[in-house]
Amino acid sequence: MTAEDFKISTLGKPQLESPLRECAFVDEKSSVVYETDSALLEEYVKKGEAIPAFELAGPRKKIFHDPAWSRAAILTAGGLCPGLNEVVKFLTLTLKQRYKVPVVYGIRYGYRGLNPAYGLSPILLDEAVVDSIHEEGGTILGSSRGAESVEVCVDTLVRMNVNMLFCIGGDGTSRGAHAIAEEAGRRNLALSVIAIPKTIDNDISFIDTSFGFATAVMHAGRAVTGVHNEARGAFNGVGLVKVMGRDSGFIAASATIANPFVNYCLVPEEDFNLESGEHALLPHLLDRLNCRQHAVIMVAEGAGQKFFADGEELRDASGNILKKDIGLLLKDKISSYCKAHNTEVSVKYFDLGYTIRSVQAEGHDAIFCGILAQNAVHAAMCGKTDMMVGHWAGNFTHVPISLATRARKKIQLDSPLWTSVKSITIF
Repeated sequence: MTAEDFKISTLGKPQLESPLRECAFVDEKSSVVYETDSALLEEYVKKGEAIPAFELAGPRKKIFHDPAWSRAAILTAGGLCPGLNEVVKFLTLTLKQRYKVPVVYGIRYGYRGLNPAYGLSPILLDEAVVDSIHEEGGTILGSSRGAESVEVCVDTLVRMNVNMLFCIGGDGTSRGAHAIAEEAGRRNLALSVIAIPKTIDNDISFIDTSFGFATAVMHAGRAVTGVHNEARGAFNGVGLVKVMGRDSGFIAASATIANPFVNYCLVPEEDFNLESGEHALLPHLLDRLNCRQHAVIMVAEGAGQKFFADGEELRDASGNILKKDIGLLLKDKISSYCKAHNTEVSVKYFDLGYTIRSVQAEGHDAIFCGILAQNAVHAAMCGKTDMMVGHWAGNFTHVPISLATRARKKIQLDSPLWTSVKSITIF
């Protein structure tokens, strides 16, 4: 990594006094180093190289956009996630109450709402509209997957006189925001495009956590108690619970630590076998049942996809590969394997996928949503663009979208997280 990779695009030099008062302004040169290992930092110093660092997020003394003449638009895209309405609410309140921006549009159903062909009129957002939306799961704006013409989207924003666009979503949504920012740049438009990372899987790179993840882990962890009770309540009972995690098993791993009734944690990052070879699950499970008469298995949706190698590859509207149901496959394989070995088994299968992504954000997660949204507005007002608001080493940061979407974040099998999982599971 080089310092240039962390450079944030701006529309021009901020020259207007911020309307904010009694505020701890952030100096434009303030930063958060990417590497936290002092030995690595010393290497940059020895080589005379600039240390890679994120811009520190927060309000600036000087802003680029004149609030009185500004119009903002907010959209949510991709799958649902706890906290979407919280982010919409805090964006709206910060724009309207702190900066006195007169018009804030809510774009309906993601990028579709920027394509006139769908006939989706925007919603005017104000304090009354967003007053109680934080108590609801999902998003009042609606969401959708799939790309729309970038040229058409920018044409719509121009007609609406929008100069700030906030795109709440995962890597696909952020790539769409990047494309809009680039098109606006080609047209020399003063349009700030800010992405707010939303992914229940916590798989966006260069941010340490995304909103909604903690709530998802909490609900999954709570469910494990019931799964354990069901497993323990039957002779040779197996509680099998599936959670989201297409390519990254952070929910499964974190929920396993949050409620250590789990005996087996299966994630996309670590290979396993079923009946034979290294890391064969079923023989190990059979031994567990013969010894303890119950077990709990946590599996991420993207784990074990090699067992479907002959199946047709399907994709959703965003281009993501649709994973085959590893939960149902494991349920059938466990039952048939135990039957072949003359062992009674009772498998209870729990698919938590959609139930934990459509709830409201809770506790620290709700607070995180609010501060993330506020920092997104501060970034837009001072003319930042083509960037994502992130979090790193205890600080809110500015991350170039091109950097954040470079690769999907996954569990490192030598990381403290996975080491902790392996220390409390038996497989």
